[in-house]
Amino acid sequence: MPRMKTLLLATAVASLTLAGQALAHAHLKSSTPAADSAVKESPAELDLTFTEGLSLKFSGVTVSGPDKKVVKTGNASLMDSDKTLMVPVSDKLAPGKYTVEWHALSTDGHKTNGAYSFTVAP
Repeated sequence: MPRMKTLLLATAVASLTLAGQALAHAHLKSSTPAADSAVKESPAELDLTFTEGLSLKFSGVTVSGPDKKVVKTGNASLMDSDKTLMVPVSDKLAPGKYTVEWHALSTDGHKTNGAYSFTVAP
């Protein structure tokens, strides 16, 4: 019977290990400006923090304004152990709702994407 318990324990450990690897994707953890927030002035940059390190070459954002036109941004860079994608906002944002669409490639090769909005208050 002890051998059966050992086999079951080994199977459980292997299952948990593989499940952890399957969940290893760079998910958006937080952002500045925060999702669904209202800011009083135009942000100079967007900071998107992920759960894992990113590959800068294959990660980025597109920002669109209330008129659905794409907002000009600068070259992105990585901070905080490559977990935070910092994107300078080149133009001053007029009051209105902005949508940030992001795509990320984690350093282990997994792709994720998503979107969130924030509002620049009048």
